[in-house]
Amino acid sequence: MSESMPLPETPDSFSPPVSTPQPRPSRRWVVVGLGLAAFLLGLAAGYGIWGREVASLKAQLAAQQAEADTPRQVTRYDVPVDDDPVYGPADAPITIIEFSDFQCPYCQRWHVQVWPKIQAAYGDKVRLVYRDFPLYSIHPEAGPAAEAANCANEQGKFWEFHDLLFSGELTLGREAYLAYAERLGLKMQQFTTCLDERRYQGEVEDDYAYAVDLGINSTPTFFINGIALLGAQPFEVFQQVIELELAGKLSK
Repeated sequence: MSESMPLPETPDSFSPPVSTPQPRPSRRWVVVGLGLAAFLLGLAAGYGIWGREVASLKAQLAAQQAEADTPRQVTRYDVPVDDDPVYGPADAPITIIEFSDFQCPYCQRWHVQVWPKIQAAYGDKVRLVYRDFPLYSIHPEAGPAAEAANCANEQGKFWEFHDLLFSGELTLGREAYLAYAERLGLKMQQFTTCLDERRYQGEVEDDYAYAVDLGINSTPTFFINGIALLGAQPFEVFQQVIELELAGKLSK
């Protein structure tokens, strides 16, 4: 809060000294005296006006501060973490749940450009939950890529596999999934079997169905402590929501 501007000080009161009678002042000094009196009256009026302006300014600042201190009303959605991959500590004050698609260029952009900035700025204060929302109708490899990532998660390498999928180094497809798995040192027989039998098809489809029921129809879609944020928004947008949430200025 800005420091309050002090009210202007008024001239000290005084009593005229007792003195012997003096000769009557000339007309010139009478005029000067009247002018001085008018000046002092004007100065006093000026102090009054200034005082009222300062009081008004103080009232405005107080109102603005009160408004800033009042939590903003927001809509929160009760979106569970489920059994999906989580990056970050369980007790983090900020949880970002992302519904994403490995073939979505905007999802890729967010993970390459925005998520690293959030990690750098907030560290263990934020955890990220990845939930699948493959856009089957326009992204034919989104479903298989999500299933492959879940197979990697089975061996504790989801986030490493996730990063390789979003790197764009290889075109999404079976060969890419096997190449990434081998690079990460996964047990290839286990991974290949998981991939071929589509072990996590139901898991991915369940995430997709839940998102549709929730009203999600595009990727990426985020929930920051339940507050919906649509699209690959820049870091500054996430920063604003996170800062307000950490400061307790968003109502629950």
